[in-house]
Amino acid sequence: MINIFWFRRDLRLQDNHGLYRALTESKQVLPLFIFDEHILNDLENKDDARVTFIYQAIEKIHKQLQTFQSGLRVIHGDPLTIFKKLIKEYTISTVYCNRDYEPYARERDENIYKYLKAHNIQFKGYKDQVIFEKAEVVKEDGKPYTVFTPFSRKWKERLAKHPITTFDLAPHMNNFYKYAPTDLVSLASIGFTRSKILFPDAEVSEDLLVHYDQARNFPAKNGTSRLGVHLRFGTISIRQLVLKTQSLNEVFLNELIWREFYMVILYHFPKVVNHAFRAKYEAIPWRNDPQEFEAWCLGMTGYPIVDAGMRELVKTGYMHNRVRMITASFLTKHLLIDWRWGEAFFAKHLLDYELASNNGGWQWAAGTGCDAAPYFRVFNPSLQAKKFDAQQEYILKWVPEANSTNYPPPIVDHKMARLRAIDTYKTALN
Repeated sequence: MINIFWFRRDLRLQDNHGLYRALTESKQVLPLFIFDEHILNDLENKDDARVTFIYQAIEKIHKQLQTFQSGLRVIHGDPLTIFKKLIKEYTISTVYCNRDYEPYARERDENIYKYLKAHNIQFKGYKDQVIFEKAEVVKEDGKPYTVFTPFSRKWKERLAKHPITTFDLAPHMNNFYKYAPTDLVSLASIGFTRSKILFPDAEVSEDLLVHYDQARNFPAKNGTSRLGVHLRFGTISIRQLVLKTQSLNEVFLNELIWREFYMVILYHFPKVVNHAFRAKYEAIPWRNDPQEFEAWCLGMTGYPIVDAGMRELVKTGYMHNRVRMITASFLTKHLLIDWRWGEAFFAKHLLDYELASNNGGWQWAAGTGCDAAPYFRVFNPSLQAKKFDAQQEYILKWVPEANSTNYPPPIVDHKMARLRAIDTYKTALN
């Protein structure tokens, strides 16, 4: 009789809630990772950096497990089909995992729960990728918050009443199922190659956190944590990060709370995946000019700060957060291109792509989301560049021809585009 711990967005052996529960409740825990074909099949690039990041993380886990005479069982395919095979291979009592809140994951887990239950196998999920989930931070009437400030206030109040506890796995590491697995499946066997993109460090200095609020808006500075990809795939613990940072910089803590706010929005309002949170914004007649969209994608709009961001994204899988707002505003307001087009492009390229945050950020920029920027707020990219990249350090790194005759003229006049956007939104919303 064994139990299974199913790794998903929690690729670490430290402070892992579900894994802790599995190891403290059983001395025969088989660690499992599934390369989900439904997720992989949607990826266009065979050198997708996120797959490489995941692969490196599971390689590390596998190597760590070998010191306990165990190893990570890695299988590629459809999760439900895989569990159907596993129950024939092992006598399984319980499958443990950490909860995922995205619509596909919830549907997948529900189907697996029903299947396992029919075979008298328990399926236990735990909270691990957030501090508070689902309806833990809600209004007095039990309804979810749709405005960030009161949500963050209640979040902090709840944290004060429910201090964070971490999970020490060290005393239980000998409770893994002892077996000698063959080598991990290769990237090639699942149809991928190693990416050459460099991944940010999982450690962040205390000095950076202390000065985060002063440096975070300047893309040429090393002023942001770059921890997004690690939070996305759980190679660091959100509990340990909050414990480390909550007394150092409230602005940084608020960024972590924004992440949870958007997860709560996605959980309670799954329609936002494909639709505007504010239903009336579906009436906006987007121009959706394919040539202008291509210019934006290629970083050839004639607005250096916009183009720098787009080139950085495609080259590195990362874009500075201030520049994400500028590029998103430019696409939706200056070019009047549907936010879903931009969201999909970011989803394809961002290392730290997370459905809730990406969707929330794009709907914020487009004015269609909860607690979004008002439709008449249109960033002036030239003023943004002067304010946050006055010496053009960031711009010239990514757009070296920005001040030469080789650089294209602006694709659209800012003043005209701003008035057009305001008029288009106002007409559609009235």
